[in-house]
Amino acid sequence: MSLLDEFHEQVRLAGREDEPSPGIVLDTDGPVRRRYPERPHTSYCMVECPEGLGDDPDHWINRQVEFFTGRRERVEWKVYSYDQPADLPERLTRSGFVAEEVETLLLGDVDGLVHDVELPAGVRLRAVTSDADLARVDDLMKTIWGPDHGDGSLTHEMHANPDGLDVVVAEESPDRPALCAAWLRYTPGTDFASMWGGSTLPAWRRQGLYRATVSHRARLARDRGYRYMRLDTSPDSRPILERLGLRAVATTTPYVLDARA
Repeated sequence: MSLLDEFHEQVRLAGREDEPSPGIVLDTDGPVRRRYPERPHTSYCMVECPEGLGDDPDHWINRQVEFFTGRRERVEWKVYSYDQPADLPERLTRSGFVAEEVETLLLGDVDGLVHDVELPAGVRLRAVTSDADLARVDDLMKTIWGPDHGDGSLTHEMHANPDGLDVVVAEESPDRPALCAAWLRYTPGTDFASMWGGSTLPAWRRQGLYRATVSHRARLARDRGYRYMRLDTSPDSRPILERLGLRAVATTTPYVLDARA
């Protein structure tokens, strides 16, 4: 079985993209798997269709439009390049979803990601859990990606499921803006952990901060017994990760419907 098959079977088909946690609803609507907060606007919303959409795809797409519009929320439909039907992107676009940047799904052994990285003088890595530190992570996300990011959902996730993720920042000191932030999510019952974030301030890029967060998170995953790592990666970080042994196995594209207005 290929590593992509392992990921699809262990994570997607088993419904383990997200683990149950307080305040978060994980349900299915026909072939669609959904993740959303019990109380609207307190965490992110995501849907996907790992088994395809059957004979009437538009029916299931329209049901999600109605559901999340009724909640006045922003929802991401995560589309993998091998999802069915093959024209799912066109159908989502016709229903009001907007495609965001295509990312590459990388999979590989955790061990290959553990390596020594020298940080710039005066910079350190530190695990964070406090609301104040997580607010600094939100500020960093807004600075780099804009106001739609850094919405407090990471803080809600940490409160709801503190054992389900680890968050790390690269910083000069706790009272100054974070230079880079990244987090690691664990998928219990599988061989896979996943890396997210990894955003670095432009002035601090190409100085090893991102690579240091990769190695740090890989060690954490290895220590908890995980064999494989998965990432949805941008063109900037993909070369770094491929040099460390991860392999591109598919692409993913977020299709976003924003019904908050």
